Amino acid sequence: MNKKLVPVMLCFFAMGFVDMVGIASNYVQKDLELSDTLANTLPSLVFLWFLIFSIPTSLLMNKIGRKNTVLLSLVMTLAAMAVPVFTLDFTMLLLSFSLLGIGNAIMQTSLNPLVDSVMKGGASASTLTFGQFIKSIASFLAPIIASWGATTNTFGLGWRVLYPIYLGVGILATLLLFGTKTPSDSPVKGEKSVGEQFAGAFSLLGNPFILFCFLAIICHVGIDVGTSVTAPKILMERTGMLLDDAAIVCTIYFIAKAAGSFSGSFIMSYLKDWTFLLVSVLMMVAAVFGLIFGESTAVIYASVALMGYGNGNPFSIVFARAMQAAPEKKNEVSGLLIMGIFGGTIFPLLMGFASDAIGQVGAVLVMSVGILYLLGFWLQGRKV
Repeated sequence: MNKKLVPVMLCFFAMGFVDMVGIASNYVQKDLELSDTLANTLPSLVFLWFLIFSIPTSLLMNKIGRKNTVLLSLVMTLAAMAVPVFTLDFTMLLLSFSLLGIGNAIMQTSLNPLVDSVMKGGASASTLTFGQFIKSIASFLAPIIASWGATTNTFGLGWRVLYPIYLGVGILATLLLFGTKTPSDSPVKGEKSVGEQFAGAFSLLGNPFILFCFLAIICHVGIDVGTSVTAPKILMERTGMLLDDAAIVCTIYFIAKAAGSFSGSFIMSYLKDWTFLLVSVLMMVAAVFGLIFGESTAVIYASVALMGYGNGNPFSIVFARAMQAAPEKKNEVSGLLIMGIFGGTIFPLLMGFASDAIGQVGAVLVMSVGILYLLGFWLQGRKV
């Protein structure tokens, strides 16, 4: 592996901090006695910032360079990790979740192009998928650490012990990246105004395939956040399991997702990425049936694992295909697609309303809409 890729991959680990919002919102809901709709505003708030900051970040990269933009995102993430260490006040938690969303929006927009720079144009779907695997490690460790903290009340923080631990890792990622010289990270000089650059980024939606990719990212992230938020609630609703025990299902999801990303980076060396995308989506279709009709712990666990494995690869496949479609505008494509992560705002809100109305099956039905779109995306994408 390129030595300069090591600190970048550690940044992918820090990128995975955003996935703690699923289990964190469940614990906040328990501690503050919130409804599903109100609790789901927390992850929704995190991903709202992707809609606002993604395109400006793509322009910022042109001004200060990709490495400096990633460093800025890490500083925002560190601030987000620090706040809950000191308070469980709902207003301050809103601030923390907002900072996490802003930092992650900046990071996800700038880190993928930085990988492309480090690999000197060789950032393929398999390389980005490996980055997603590293990200997934942070994702599946979060529920384990939170559950351990809740049962042991380590340092008197309970489940919030997750925050100082990840804060330490984030500091390490920041220092390593700061001390690493990366290629092609100097600012890009241009004569276009900010307005013209904004218009140029949004004009990419005029390309039908990039528009399809943008909507696919919305659905992929909505499914991802929706599963991590809803899976523990399904177990509690159908099996009577307590939250500290049900939290492990989030770990199962993220381990399966990590396995999907890791194996996908090798499978796509032998199997066309578009074929593997179909396999992944069909796994998620099977998972939906298990989550709707499953009553036993084993069936729910298996369904969540299928969902995780299947959802481990669409992001990198869609991202790589979109960048190939407009190679001369990689920063703009990255910003546009990362803006689609605000699907993590739309889906949890709709799922919260649906679950308050008819139970957790309503939340699963909302997720199924996103999965059906991904299936349609595969069918349409074959023609492009």
